[in-house]
Amino acid sequence: MARTVTVGLDGSPESLAAAEWAAREARLRGLPLRLVNVWEPVPEPMGRAPLMGEDAEHEWRDRVPRNAADGIRRRHPGVEVIVGQFFGAATEVLTEETKNAELLVLGSRGLGGIGGFLLGSVGQSVVAHSEVPVVLVRAGEQATDEHMRDFAGVPSAETPYRPVVLGLDTSSPDDTLIGFAFDAAARRDTSLKVVHGWSPPPHFAHGIPEHQGLETERGQWEAATLADALRPWRHKLPSVEVVEEARPGKPAHHLVEASREASLVVVGRRVRRSPIGAHIGPVTHAVLHHATAPVAVVAHG
Repeated sequence: MARTVTVGLDGSPESLAAAEWAAREARLRGLPLRLVNVWEPVPEPMGRAPLMGEDAEHEWRDRVPRNAADGIRRRHPGVEVIVGQFFGAATEVLTEETKNAELLVLGSRGLGGIGGFLLGSVGQSVVAHSEVPVVLVRAGEQATDEHMRDFAGVPSAETPYRPVVLGLDTSSPDDTLIGFAFDAAARRDTSLKVVHGWSPPPHFAHGIPEHQGLETERGQWEAATLADALRPWRHKLPSVEVVEEARPGKPAHHLVEASREASLVVVGRRVRRSPIGAHIGPVTHAVLHHATAPVAVVAHG
């Protein structure tokens, strides 16, 4: 089966925003868009209740993916749209569907205000178990949010893309994660901002002269380590402008701050085979809860 950009669709505002984002991404990648609609079995007591006739139930079930597909075909001509409908547990179906996907896109309710994602149990499980990148998109996300404002300060989808932001741990830089971020920036013809946060030693105290020297030395070392990790990729994709930022402090805080001016934030999830189950990781978890741009979670070894 051909690779696709796959999106989970249930008719909610967040899933419809995710489908629009996925259609734009499918165009960038030259791939078909696959809309996956999962009909979960109704609990037995409700299943016996005469809520609607069988024909009406089928019509209601088919309407969501059909209407979404028709709308996307009109708004995104040239993007091939495929509809898949399934019965079963959404988590299991979506995870299975990633086997033929280049990436999976899911919608998420916003936390309110200006940022953040609210992941339900399905989203958390899929992010924690998927081995392909999973992109989270909030309800209300618009194409104009990914682009710079025009010269008059008006939102526009015709201006250049905002930068792609990558969160990178230089103690274990992974080519899958870095490669995804470079590729995303190259496809958008925009810059890549790589953010690395580092923690001062526990005994460090601001304002003491000898510690200021240590902070400067540590900062130079962290910056050099970040540059070393990115150097091979700068050579592979020299067209991508790279901005390196190594700063003391919590990585999640810096990434959330950078997300305000980003078209996409890219973070990693280390794959761990553990009897207690898969985990998202504290930095990625924090970014998902507070970032204001779509977030791509890339699984890596």
